[in-house]
Amino acid sequence: MAILHAVPGHPVDVSPLGERLASSQSVALFKSRDLEVMRVVLAPGKSMPAHKLPGDLTLHCLEGRLEIGVQGQRTELLPGELVYLPGGVVHDVTAVEASSALVTIALHAG
Repeated sequence: MAILHAVPGHPVDVSPLGERLASSQSVALFKSRDLEVMRVVLAPGKSMPAHKLPGDLTLHCLEGRLEIGVQGQRTELLPGELVYLPGGVVHDVTAVEASSALVTIALHAG
């Protein structure tokens, strides 16, 4: 099945998944030459291992609780909170509980 991407000028629902969270998967919502937007879904205890991206990124917690590791410091991200990371910063993300987040990535370093 093809992944349905956002259509220019049309709304995309990024509200919390609620009861659908446990059965949902991460999905790319939009990708262009310069920008990618994804909904990342993580089960409790699952993580995205330490990595870095060349461009800036934001991680916006939609539901659940996420723990983010950045340069040796751990921070918890709660629903409605957003964190910005400049390109080249090593980071990891772990779900403290079932979580979904909106991730926006600049694909080219400024």
